[in-house]
Amino acid sequence: MAKLYFYYASMNAGKSTNLLQADFNYRERGMRTMLFTAAIDDRFGEGRVTSRIGLSAPATMFDAGTDLHACVGREHRAAPLACVLVDEAHFLSPAQVGELARVCDGFGVPVLAYGLRTDFRGELFPGSARLLAVADALVEIKSVCRCGRKATMNLRVDASGRAVADGPQTEIGGEERYVALCRRHFAEALA
Repeated sequence: MAKLYFYYASMNAGKSTNLLQADFNYRERGMRTMLFTAAIDDRFGEGRVTSRIGLSAPATMFDAGTDLHACVGREHRAAPLACVLVDEAHFLSPAQVGELARVCDGFGVPVLAYGLRTDFRGELFPGSARLLAVADALVEIKSVCRCGRKATMNLRVDASGRAVADGPQTEIGGEERYVALCRRHFAEALA
């Protein structure tokens, strides 16, 4: 039975690198994959999954109106897919997570979804909350806080490096806007 996997981590933990490595492993063995990435995140160009270490691959963009089950179904009928990989999975809607579960259950194709668990306020993203609820396997990708403990939180900072405590849940940025911290240092920064 195909499974829905949710690989989650703080910012800069290597989620996209892991996704691209998994994609490479499938393709190296002659298996066909389909990659998705959030249309909202165009830091490295539209329709690309890109890691900070320089790896990159083309991907189908999704937004709130994308029917992922239908997209995968079209591709899978054209030529069987061995795996679907989703970057920036925290931007999925709860309904889209359901569509991905149906890909596993109906088409027999595993789905590997990679994303953040929480936002800069320590709140779950709606897509992440649904993935935590329905995924067959939850896999934490470890990152390290400046103190050496496991980083689990994403601190948003302003241009001067000060912690930001409020604002919209989604603000696209990279290393200059977010810092991965352990829970203790996250709380201290916001205090």
